[in-house]
Amino acid sequence: MSVLNGMRVLELSNERIAFAGKLLGDMGADVVLIEPPGGDPARSYPPFLDDQPGEDRSLYWWHYNTSKRGVVLDLDDARDRERFVALVRSADVLLEAESPQRLKSLGLDYDTLKTLKPDLIHVAVTPFGCNDPKSALPATDLTVLAGGGPVWSCGYDDHSLPPVRGGGNQAYHLASHFAVMSTLTAILYRLDSGEGQFIDVSMHAAANVTTEAASYGWLVAKQTVQRQTGRHAAVGPSSETQTLCDDGRYVNTGVPPRTPTEFARQYAWLKELDLVDAFPEAVFLEMGANWEGPFDLSQIGRDDTITAVFGAGREALKVLAGTLSAYDFFVGCQQRGLPVGVIYAPDEAYEDPHFKARGFQVELTHDDLGRTFRYPGAPYQLPASPWQLSRRAPKLGEHDDEIFGGG
Repeated sequence: MSVLNGMRVLELSNERIAFAGKLLGDMGADVVLIEPPGGDPARSYPPFLDDQPGEDRSLYWWHYNTSKRGVVLDLDDARDRERFVALVRSADVLLEAESPQRLKSLGLDYDTLKTLKPDLIHVAVTPFGCNDPKSALPATDLTVLAGGGPVWSCGYDDHSLPPVRGGGNQAYHLASHFAVMSTLTAILYRLDSGEGQFIDVSMHAAANVTTEAASYGWLVAKQTVQRQTGRHAAVGPSSETQTLCDDGRYVNTGVPPRTPTEFARQYAWLKELDLVDAFPEAVFLEMGANWEGPFDLSQIGRDDTITAVFGAGREALKVLAGTLSAYDFFVGCQQRGLPVGVIYAPDEAYEDPHFKARGFQVELTHDDLGRTFRYPGAPYQLPASPWQLSRRAPKLGEHDDEIFGGG
């Protein structure tokens, strides 16, 4: 049984929280997506089925709205507000990303709704939190990522180039993840206390605490990190990690050997490929393989021998990469316990055998089209909490009669 079976979530449609509603639905909740008349604008977002725009052909909409039922309500209409209130009485969670004063002006804010449903969990996602006036201003995924900090840390060593925004609605995803984690925590609390609560999710804060050392480095030491090509932003420059493979593809060489076992495996790999003589620094790999006691990484840059051994490990990865295809290098490192990665386009990553073997590709049949499509699977692995795509994304108002009884 899925962990959220029996739970009903009302989602006021908004692209900022669509991923949160999807995650809760895929975990077994009965998510009722409430759209305004005319539908959510995201229904028309590309890409499209067979590259042909049209009604119910947005693959963007399909992805973000699996495992949901859909109804249409005009909250500016008194009769539809009554329908909404009736739904709230039957719900466990209300998930919304409305402008802070929108629901209050309609008499549908948490203070009002909790008198009707005392154990309601109301989750509000806004740009800066419900009590910040800036949350009433326009905001997009780009502005949240830029203002929250992640964009500062993303880009190239060449700082004459502008920062690079991470793709794929990362700001919306971050806010959605915090909304889901908070919702699950509130559900656990309610199981023990019987109490509902209001959860105020700031998109800006969600982005700001997801900047690795950038935010904390400034708050604690007043130091500013600088973006670096394909590696962690840092106050000082670190060694380059991206390198070209024999097939013209790039890889990120990741974390070089740090233990005697890893140095031994790397040295053996060089021997297997007859590369030892072409790499004079291999002598330092042998030293690393025979190192006694822990390899003290804090001494890199201070102790000449440790610095040479560690540097040889990284340089050896570049030598190996230049001899192999990107994928063979990746597999070879994985087999030897060295974490590296091929630099993939999104569609290439989706087709990687590792992702397939982990069950990331999931098939879902669209009854309306008589076709089966491959979807991305769960973004996590929780063996004790089953996950599934229970249904395709709803058509506009598809479940009005089912949920409202035709009234």
